[in-house]
Amino acid sequence: MTIDAQILRALRQGGGAVEIPGADLARSLGVSPGAIAARIDELRSLGYVIEATPHRGYRLAATPDRLHADDLLARLDHPCTVGREIHVFQTTSSTSDIADRLARDGLREGVVVIAESQSRGRGRLGRSWSSIPHQGLWLSILLRPRLQPQSATRVMVAAATSLSRAVHRVAGCRLDIKWPNDLVWRSRKIAGILTEISAESDRLRYLILGVGINVNHQTADFPPELRSTAASLLMAAGRPIDRAELAAAFLRELEHDYTRVHDSRFSLLADEWARQCLTLGHTVTIQQGSLRIEGFAEALDEDGVLLLRTQHGRLERILSGDVSIVKPPPASHPS
Repeated sequence: MTIDAQILRALRQGGGAVEIPGADLARSLGVSPGAIAARIDELRSLGYVIEATPHRGYRLAATPDRLHADDLLARLDHPCTVGREIHVFQTTSSTSDIADRLARDGLREGVVVIAESQSRGRGRLGRSWSSIPHQGLWLSILLRPRLQPQSATRVMVAAATSLSRAVHRVAGCRLDIKWPNDLVWRSRKIAGILTEISAESDRLRYLILGVGINVNHQTADFPPELRSTAASLLMAAGRPIDRAELAAAFLRELEHDYTRVHDSRFSLLADEWARQCLTLGHTVTIQQGSLRIEGFAEALDEDGVLLLRTQHGRLERILSGDVSIVKPPPASHPS
């Protein structure tokens, strides 16, 4: 971690209520008190309110509503894989484009790319994603999972459960999962997850996990055509949400779930995902281009793929598509 990240980490450990002497900070970080004072001034210029009391030390009183790599690193548990390195851009075409370049350059997995706004944010099936500056979270994560290509869907399942948990922890509200990659509130989309892979015939070379979250949007912030189908965490929770706190919570949860993807505990993730999924247990139609499939959404398989029972009784593995619920599951009757 950088000196700034270590300073913020130390100040946060006091919960903002404890003053830390500059000499103690300097000694623990192996730099001079003058260097600490210079870095404190730099952090203040970025919007961090750091109070200084003579003979008592520094206290973190407030943080800006902006995303900074050092601040996010300071909030994570180290060592870690997810979030070992974080890059924040004020604007870019797409965070996934940057993550893909880093992957092709051979960087280790766990690198996170975040943008305050995107000009060409991507959604599923080539759709665009509206990325309003400073109101949402738009990030991509480079991963190199030890999986066969057909099992890459496990990472999307892990991301959905991680994000759902992080939202509940930070915003206090629960979201539903709509297969394959949406998190929704009252059937309105709040977040989307996209995976893009580079693979050989028998192994994944790398995977880019893209996540877009509407955090502090008002209804008027969405394009008119999306106002009836999109929502934000502010609308769900009834209050503004700290975006940095949410980003860090998601990365911590994903670190935990990414481990479960690899150590034979994916079934636990699949069970958690299923409990929150709006799609399972319903008769649905799935549109895949010009192909339309109807059936009963039964479960996820061991690779995280949807199992659909067609009207002919055949069990189909469905990797992707646009899903619509036809009718609720039949009512159960007591025996």
